Amino acid sequence: MANIQKAAPKDLSEEAAPELKNRGLLLTGLIIAMLFGALDGTIVGTAMPRIVGEFGGLGLMTWLTTAYMLTSTVIVPIAGKLADLIGRRVIYVTGLIIFIVASALCGMSQNMTELILFRGLQGLGGGIMMPMAIIIIGDLFTGKQRAKWQGVFGAIFGLSSVIGPQVGGWIVDAWDWRWVFYINLPVGILAVILISIALPKHKSTGKVKFDVPGIVTMIVGVVSLLLALTFGGSEYAWGSWQIIGLFALAVVSLVAFVFIESKADEPILPVRLFKNRTFSTINGVGFLMAVGMFGAIMFVPLFMQGIVGISASASGTVMTPLMITMIAASVVSGQLIDKIGVRRQMFIGMIVMAVGFVFLSTMGISTTKLIASSYMVMLGLGMGLVMPILTLALQESFPKSELGVVTSSSQFFRQIGGTFGMTILGTIMNHKSTILLEQNLEPVVKQFPAEVGTPLIDMIHKNPQTLYSSLLSPEALAKLPKELVERLPIIKDALVSSLHQVFIYGLVFVLLGAILTLFVGNIKLSDRKSKKKEDGKDDNQVSPHLAH
Repeated sequence: MANIQKAAPKDLSEEAAPELKNRGLLLTGLIIAMLFGALDGTIVGTAMPRIVGEFGGLGLMTWLTTAYMLTSTVIVPIAGKLADLIGRRVIYVTGLIIFIVASALCGMSQNMTELILFRGLQGLGGGIMMPMAIIIIGDLFTGKQRAKWQGVFGAIFGLSSVIGPQVGGWIVDAWDWRWVFYINLPVGILAVILISIALPKHKSTGKVKFDVPGIVTMIVGVVSLLLALTFGGSEYAWGSWQIIGLFALAVVSLVAFVFIESKADEPILPVRLFKNRTFSTINGVGFLMAVGMFGAIMFVPLFMQGIVGISASASGTVMTPLMITMIAASVVSGQLIDKIGVRRQMFIGMIVMAVGFVFLSTMGISTTKLIASSYMVMLGLGMGLVMPILTLALQESFPKSELGVVTSSSQFFRQIGGTFGMTILGTIMNHKSTILLEQNLEPVVKQFPAEVGTPLIDMIHKNPQTLYSSLLSPEALAKLPKELVERLPIIKDALVSSLHQVFIYGLVFVLLGAILTLFVGNIKLSDRKSKKKEDGKDDNQVSPHLAH
């Protein structure tokens, strides 16, 4: 263990009250940081074609997302634990500064390799920033107030997802793709100033121990697992030595991580937390919800473009109702939870999501944009009812001393769930596609001349998604042999059936999440007024953790 002469938090008591004068300033800084941090997740996608046009490296394009995803995922639990150990302000401001510096470096990149490396660095900053805002909200407010504010922050995150592509497109058209990154600098600097002024300092004495072996084994384990899930079935076959090796490394590292955490004085993710029913069930629900959510987000646009035949931009607008209703439901959920309770609201939200997936599994060639958008409304309502209260329920179930680690765990398991969802549902689609194309298209292709049929048969077995690209753009369609163009309905039918399979499996994951909510304990939201009566504390006094 590496010992650092820092300290455990000390109750500020009378020192805390004057600093509450900056609560509005602090909330402003948090909102600004959340907005530009979340915006960066969707704004960059719009700039990718321009980036590839300037740098080349089409084969490396996915790494612009993968690098950010890997680093932002592994840093989440580490940041949460460090926030508990050495303080909120130093960790949050460090994350902001990393994000700002990385954004500047991304804008100054001269080739694709540099940009990928700097996106990885940017992911470290983003992975620190996102959970820290929710942790600080947990410090600032009691349970009922947290419900409202976490709903607001959920709405901000959803709003960023909606406006990100539009803002990114405007920036790229008006200026240059580099300004997609440079725009973070002035906004980020403002957030740093506000948070540095408004967030109280850490007050402590004594020693803090960093769990270095736990950090190393967790990073190796999670990165290996994410790489295996990302590249399995696409870059490499699932049975290849590369993927098997990555899974083996992940298992060995994560087993070592569990052993180390069970012995560590200050573990990054204490193993004993999993013995707590609330911790295990809430994070399980978050994981399963993320699997289904990413199933919808990734595959609905493909269905609308490939089957219904609408443009890419029009298919993007189909997702807008999901984001808008998720924002509205996130705000309402903060008020609703006090009336119907945590467990009931989570169950209702997951069932509403499940109904949305049932509707998605009925879509066909005649499905209109309006009908698809109405299905997105159902999904958005369900997600908005569940997402804000996952973290809230954990915060209400653990002492303040563990607020950082349990809050960051919520985001960590959802990010892992999202990665798992994109991978496993994509694999299901490819597997179903291969079977259907082998049954219905391969016999037809075998009648083509050998120079035409042999490459197509190879494509059916190894990469059926390449055939689907012909349904998405006139350019891809023009490259197909004319013999195959006449059989496009076979390809379209295979895609319909494959995507139905994806939505059904998404439904299964969401229903499992709904069942899991039934095992969540009876969680009561704390009330500042009742606390005041019980312990005589002033209503304006903040949690000692705000002193971090």
